[in-house]
Amino acid sequence: MQRFSTLTYERTGRIARVTLDRPERGNGITLDMPRELAACVEQANLDPEVHVIALAGNGKGFCGGYDLVSSAEARMVEGTSAPAGSPIDPKVQFENHDPEGTWDPMIDFQMMSRNVRGFMSLFHSDKPVVCKVHGFCVAGGTDMALCSDLLVIEDVAKIGYPPARVWGVPTTAVWAYRIGPEKAKRLLFTGDCLSGTEAVTWGLATEAAPRAQLDERFESLLGRIARVPINQLVMHKLLINQTVMAAGLHTTQILGTVFDGISRHTPEGYAFQKRAAEAGFKQAVRDRDEPFGDFGPSTFKG
Repeated sequence: MQRFSTLTYERTGRIARVTLDRPERGNGITLDMPRELAACVEQANLDPEVHVIALAGNGKGFCGGYDLVSSAEARMVEGTSAPAGSPIDPKVQFENHDPEGTWDPMIDFQMMSRNVRGFMSLFHSDKPVVCKVHGFCVAGGTDMALCSDLLVIEDVAKIGYPPARVWGVPTTAVWAYRIGPEKAKRLLFTGDCLSGTEAVTWGLATEAAPRAQLDERFESLLGRIARVPINQLVMHKLLINQTVMAAGLHTTQILGTVFDGISRHTPEGYAFQKRAAEAGFKQAVRDRDEPFGDFGPSTFKG
């Protein structure tokens, strides 16, 4: 059995279970997580016993976004220079926010597009993916939840993309495809979050339940899907996904990934990073979000 550093994988009957497992960091996304996620999806797709993939998070919430504390609070290097003959580490590009230095947007794009491919492994998975969200699912965490096929969420959980206010653009760019352009604009123009109950009303989630009943509802849905033959599930998913792909998702994701890099290198992006270096990343996020009356999931990373 392959071992992973950011998540766990196990199969129980016809269900492959992928669980984000960095609870001490709010399951913050590292550069390893999207790659490990894709490896788990591939493992499940190659297993003839698996009918459905269950995605969840360990700890207080599903995912608080990218684990950006070190990159926001201090630059690792000056400029983008690297030793002669060696490639520039894309992680250094991501963590370098020096307004006096040189930023290469295509190196940033190369790195972030790899993350997008990892998240989109859920969308492209042969077999259905059902995601369970409890507590919080914000910023980059929404990439995984929204790239899943179905979402079951705690009624009081918070889901949204607060970095829309500064320092982020959703790279997988699936918001408009999940809830329509008007509702997507309402969320991204403000960075506001939805509760789990609101997420169902908006069509983002399939169902919501109190924490005490969440696992039961999640397992019930998984069990019903798992009864369907794999070939039927694969055909239905391929059929429906073509609608989204034909609408231009791939092109939209290129824009989202490029724009995300740009958002960290605007005057406001540099000011945000400067504030994080002075006061800490969590305080910078609070400063960003508190004018909106947002005191909840925005205090987590990403």
